[in-house]
Amino acid sequence: MKETEHSVEQQLVDLLREKHMTVTTAESLTGGLVAATIVDVPGASEVLREAYITYAESSKMRILSVPEETIRLHGVVSERCARDMVKGVAELAGADCAISVTGIAGPDGGSIEKPVGTVFAGFKIRNRNWVREFHFDGDREQVRRQTVQAVLEELLFQLRAVRIA
Repeated sequence: MKETEHSVEQQLVDLLREKHMTVTTAESLTGGLVAATIVDVPGASEVLREAYITYAESSKMRILSVPEETIRLHGVVSERCARDMVKGVAELAGADCAISVTGIAGPDGGSIEKPVGTVFAGFKIRNRNWVREFHFDGDREQVRRQTVQAVLEELLFQLRAVRIA
């Protein structure tokens, strides 16, 4: 990395500070790595509201208010679950921006429909919500690291288009 370049997490924290916005996370397969990556940036305390590791189905339902029906009909590794997670964590934290991640890091747990490396990430910026589906290759650690990088890049990209109110 050149001296003039900054990591995606540094850019994200800087942009959130510039826009006077906050962020929160709800993480399953990453186990807190998204929040930890943000926290690695000095000054992150100005923008990171709070973060939740909701690894178990029961945690997703109890903490994030993911409906039991979502899990029963779609599973925890689904677009619907990521959407419900991001909605729940944004409301819980009262943050301007939110990220949720759920997926299969491996080495076990994959299927033909949802192989290891399948990740669903939910995003929220103010009143706009969306979900991205990712497919990563590699071992458990590589899938988790690629997920962190991808979700931070996605939020940064979308946040750049937000006008300061």
